Amino acid sequence: QVQLVEFGGGLVQPGGSLRLSCAASGFTFDSFDYYAIAWFRQAPGKEREGVSCIGSSDGRTYYSDSVKGRFTISRDSAQNTVYLQMNSLRPEDTAVYYCATEDLWCTWPPQVADFGSWGQGTQVTVSS
Repeated sequence: QVQLVEFGGGLVQPGGSLRLSCAASGFTFDSFDYYAIAWFRQAPGKEREGVSCIGSSDGRTYYSDSVKGRFTISRDSAQNTVYLQMNSLRPEDTAVYYCATEDLWCTWPPQVADFGSWGQGTQVTVSS
Protein backbone atom coordinates (compact mmCIF):
# COMPACT_ATOMS: atom_id res chain seq x y z
CA GLN A 1 0.00 0.00 0.00
CA VAL A 2 1.39 3.34 -1.06
CA GLN A 3 1.62 5.96 1.67
CA LEU A 4 1.32 9.66 0.84
CA VAL A 5 2.20 12.61 3.05
CA GLU A 6 1.46 16.21 2.14
CA PHE A 7 3.56 19.17 3.30
CA GLY A 8 3.61 22.90 2.75
CA GLY A 9 0.19 24.20 3.68
CA GLY A 10 -0.28 27.33 5.74
CA LEU A 11 -1.72 30.81 5.96
CA VAL A 12 -0.98 33.20 3.11
CA GLN A 13 -2.33 36.57 2.02
CA PRO A 14 -4.29 36.95 -1.21
CA GLY A 15 -1.90 37.17 -4.13
CA GLY A 16 0.72 35.13 -2.31
CA SER A 17 2.27 31.77 -3.15
CA LEU A 18 2.71 28.36 -1.55
CA ARG A 19 4.30 25.14 -2.71
CA LEU A 20 2.74 21.89 -1.60
CA SER A 21 4.69 18.63 -1.58
CA CYS A 22 3.35 15.08 -1.71
CA ALA A 23 5.92 12.50 -0.64
CA ALA A 24 5.21 8.88 -1.60
CA SER A 25 6.56 5.69 -0.03
CA GLY A 26 5.67 2.05 0.60
CA PHE A 27 6.11 0.70 -2.90
CA THR A 28 6.31 -3.09 -3.15
CA PHE A 29 6.18 -4.55 -6.68
CA ASP A 30 5.64 -1.21 -8.36
CA SER A 31 7.32 2.17 -8.13
CA PHE A 32 6.60 5.86 -7.93
CA ASP A 33 6.82 6.11 -11.71
CA TYR A 34 3.88 3.70 -12.12
CA TYR A 35 1.39 6.16 -10.67
CA ALA A 36 -0.38 9.24 -11.87
CA ILE A 37 -0.79 11.60 -8.94
CA ALA A 38 -3.49 14.21 -8.46
CA TRP A 39 -4.20 17.02 -6.09
CA PHE A 40 -7.71 17.46 -4.76
CA ARG A 41 -9.09 20.04 -2.38
CA GLN A 42 -12.08 20.22 -0.10
CA ALA A 43 -13.49 23.38 1.42
CA PRO A 44 -15.89 23.27 4.39
CA GLY A 45 -19.35 22.22 3.29
CA LYS A 46 -18.23 21.45 -0.27
CA GLU A 47 -17.43 18.29 -2.19
CA ARG A 48 -13.86 17.23 -2.83
CA GLU A 49 -12.76 18.57 -6.21
CA GLY A 50 -9.86 17.72 -8.47
CA VAL A 51 -7.36 20.53 -8.87
CA SER A 52 -4.56 19.06 -10.95
CA CYS A 53 -3.07 15.76 -12.07
CA ILE A 54 0.23 14.59 -13.56
CA GLY A 55 0.57 11.33 -15.45
CA SER A 56 3.19 8.65 -14.88
CA SER A 57 5.25 7.86 -17.96
CA ASP A 58 3.74 10.52 -20.25
CA GLY A 59 3.95 13.28 -17.64
CA ARG A 60 0.86 14.97 -19.06
CA THR A 61 -0.63 17.59 -16.79
CA TYR A 62 -4.21 18.65 -16.20
CA TYR A 63 -5.73 21.57 -14.34
CA SER A 64 -9.18 22.63 -13.29
CA ASP A 65 -10.40 25.85 -14.87
CA SER A 66 -10.34 27.57 -11.49
CA VAL A 67 -6.55 27.15 -11.09
CA LYS A 68 -5.31 27.06 -14.68
CA GLY A 69 -2.56 29.61 -15.21
CA ARG A 70 -1.95 29.99 -11.47
CA PHE A 71 -0.99 26.48 -10.29
CA THR A 72 1.74 24.24 -11.66
CA ILE A 73 2.10 20.52 -10.92
CA SER A 74 5.41 18.69 -11.28
CA ARG A 75 7.05 15.46 -10.15
CA ASP A 76 10.55 14.43 -9.09
CA SER A 77 11.15 10.70 -9.46
CA ALA A 78 14.44 10.87 -7.56
CA GLN A 79 12.59 12.20 -4.52
CA ASN A 80 9.32 10.25 -5.03
CA THR A 81 7.56 13.58 -4.67
CA VAL A 82 4.94 15.57 -6.51
CA TYR A 83 4.72 19.32 -6.09
CA LEU A 84 1.93 21.84 -6.54
CA GLN A 85 3.20 25.39 -6.96
CA MET A 86 0.33 27.75 -6.19
CA ASN A 87 0.65 31.40 -7.22
CA SER A 88 -1.75 34.34 -7.16
CA LEU A 89 -3.71 32.67 -4.39
CA ARG A 90 -7.28 33.76 -3.74
CA PRO A 91 -9.54 33.38 -0.70
CA GLU A 92 -11.58 30.83 -2.64
CA ASP A 93 -8.49 28.59 -2.79
CA THR A 94 -8.86 28.02 0.95
CA ALA A 95 -9.32 24.30 1.55
CA VAL A 96 -7.67 21.12 2.75
CA TYR A 97 -5.49 19.85 -0.08
CA TYR A 98 -4.98 16.12 -0.63
CA CYS A 99 -2.81 14.14 -2.99
CA ALA A 100 -3.88 10.76 -4.32
CA THR A 101 -2.65 8.03 -6.67
CA GLU A 102 -4.18 6.53 -9.80
CA ASP A 103 -2.68 3.78 -11.96
CA LEU A 104 -0.61 5.07 -14.89
CA TRP A 105 -2.71 7.86 -16.40
CA CYS A 106 -4.80 10.74 -15.20
CA THR A 107 -8.51 10.45 -15.67
CA TRP A 108 -9.76 13.97 -16.26
CA PRO A 109 -11.88 15.30 -14.80
CA PRO A 110 -10.83 13.09 -11.89
CA GLN A 111 -13.26 10.95 -9.92
CA VAL A 112 -12.50 10.36 -6.25
CA ALA A 113 -13.41 6.68 -6.57
CA ASP A 114 -10.65 6.12 -9.16
CA PHE A 115 -7.88 7.01 -6.74
CA GLY A 116 -6.49 4.31 -4.48
CA SER A 117 -4.18 5.92 -1.93
CA TRP A 118 -4.69 9.27 -0.22
CA GLY A 119 -2.67 11.50 2.03
CA GLN A 120 -3.98 12.99 5.25
CA GLY A 121 -4.32 16.48 3.78
CA THR A 122 -2.74 19.85 4.44
CA GLN A 123 -4.66 23.04 5.20
CA VAL A 124 -4.27 26.05 2.93
CA THR A 125 -5.83 29.30 4.15
CA VAL A 126 -5.80 32.43 2.00
CA SER A 127 -6.79 35.44 4.03
CA SER A 128 -5.71 38.97 4.81
